[in-house]
Amino acid sequence: MADYVKAKAVPAPAGAEITKLSVIAPALGWLIPGAGHLIQRRWIRGLLIMFSVVSMFAIGLLAQGHIYLPNGGDILDILGFVGDFGAGGLYIVARALDWGHGAIAHATADYGTKFLIVSGLLNLICVADAYHIAIGKKP
Repeated sequence: MADYVKAKAVPAPAGAEITKLSVIAPALGWLIPGAGHLIQRRWIRGLLIMFSVVSMFAIGLLAQGHIYLPNGGDILDILGFVGDFGAGGLYIVARALDWGHGAIAHATADYGTKFLIVSGLLNLICVADAYHIAIGKKP
C-alpha cells in the first residue's frame, strides 16, 4: 500500500477576515475597472488598469467587435459571454445602448471581439488583485 501524506490545515492569514473593504473593493473594481485599487489608494495601478481595460473595450467596439449575450448555447458563446461580462459596467452600458452587433465577416471585427473578451478577463484578474490587497494577502 502506498503511504499517503495528510495535508496540514494552514491557518488563514491574520488579514483574511471579511471586512467592508474586502467586499467593496472587488465589487467596485468589477463595476468600474480600476476603482477597486483607487479606493485602496493604489493610484498608479488603479489608473493603469482603468486606462487598459477601458481602452481595450473601446478599441473592440470601434473595430465592430461582437458582444456576447447570456445564453445557454454553444460553449464558445458561453465563454465569450463570461469574458465580456467581466468588463462589468462597460458591458452593462454597451448592452443598454445596444452596441456590439458587429458582423464578424471582417478580420477587424474578429479582432475587436477578442479585444472585448480580453478586456473583461483582464478586469476579472484585477478584481482578484484588489481583493488580495484588501485582505492583506498582497502588499
